[in-house]
Amino acid sequence: MKILHSYLFFSIKYAGGTSDLMCKILRAQAASGANPVLLSGDYKFDENLFRSLDGVKCIKVKSYFDKQGFSIMPLLFFALIKHRNDFDFVHMHIYRTFQSAILYFFCKIYNKKFVIDAHGAVPYHKKKIFLKKLFDILVGKRMLRDAHLLIAETEVGKTEYLEIDQSLPQDKIAILSPPFETDPYEKLPEEKTFRKKFKLPKEKKLISFLGRLHPIKGNDFLIRGFSELLRRRQDCHLVLIGPDDGHEEELKKLIASLGIDGKVTFTGFMGGAEKNEALAASSIVVQLSRFEQGAWAPIEGVLCGTPIVVTEHTGTGEDVKRLDAGYLVEIDNIAELANTFEQILGNYETAIAKTLKARNFIMKNMSMKARVGEYYALFD
Repeated sequence: MKILHSYLFFSIKYAGGTSDLMCKILRAQAASGANPVLLSGDYKFDENLFRSLDGVKCIKVKSYFDKQGFSIMPLLFFALIKHRNDFDFVHMHIYRTFQSAILYFFCKIYNKKFVIDAHGAVPYHKKKIFLKKLFDILVGKRMLRDAHLLIAETEVGKTEYLEIDQSLPQDKIAILSPPFETDPYEKLPEEKTFRKKFKLPKEKKLISFLGRLHPIKGNDFLIRGFSELLRRRQDCHLVLIGPDDGHEEELKKLIASLGIDGKVTFTGFMGGAEKNEALAASSIVVQLSRFEQGAWAPIEGVLCGTPIVVTEHTGTGEDVKRLDAGYLVEIDNIAELANTFEQILGNYETAIAKTLKARNFIMKNMSMKARVGEYYALFD
């Protein structure tokens, strides 16, 4: 089965979780004997990452205006025509893009099935609302209606599709929680040099966030909750792991205003074994997003044997609750967040036991290898 996976960017460092998941699906499908194809713009394209994908073909298209928040690919349709025999089906990652619209028209003309996985990007949120609504009027709603399936990672994601178009049939939306590449976690990662690299004393309890530094991720809430925790105990340190996506300076101003400058470390992007070592060195891993489809980064914390805290109203909260994999808090409830941190640190053996139980279940039942067939079944 030849499936084309499309996304604007192919760089985990630059684009984060969506590129990461797409990369893992491509790797798993190639390993299972399929012939997956990657379609990406050339902006920030990670050549080394692509070379690590044996058996994956690539269609790379020149992209413009990426820095301005638009990824326009004028030659995309011609590239698709040229490679139309290289794939039978299309898996669109993300929804409201120039790339997805062109793919939609291509699929209609050449009669190819396509599925859409919006990865949490369906709600209008606060930015580019007018452009998003215009996109939906011009082509977006037609894309949703004509797709073979719409993929949601949780019930939250399913509701988000229906809020855009209530006429969508319920059975057109498939809930498919993302599988996890568990091979790197067969053995629990060990802390080696992480604390030394960032001059973090061994006695400090590390509370870590993993992801982009973006307002949607709720790190302002995290910092306020951490500051409240410091009123109760002084043996904690906050670590923000991930690249800046327009929010770092604002976070640093908040940290300064709270007087906790020396208690917070920004590491920048970390990947692979280095990232896992940081998660293993942490006492708690958090994801306090205001909107989030699924629990990708927090589950990596669980796979490293570290207790996690997430916001309850998100798809992440739904995943974590279903797996009983961690602790849930209400968004912007600073007292509850500080209390939860204190509860975990004060009963750490109980928290570790809960985490390891969830880890064992995920390793056995939710690996990419075990579930890769679910991505083929989408096109049945």
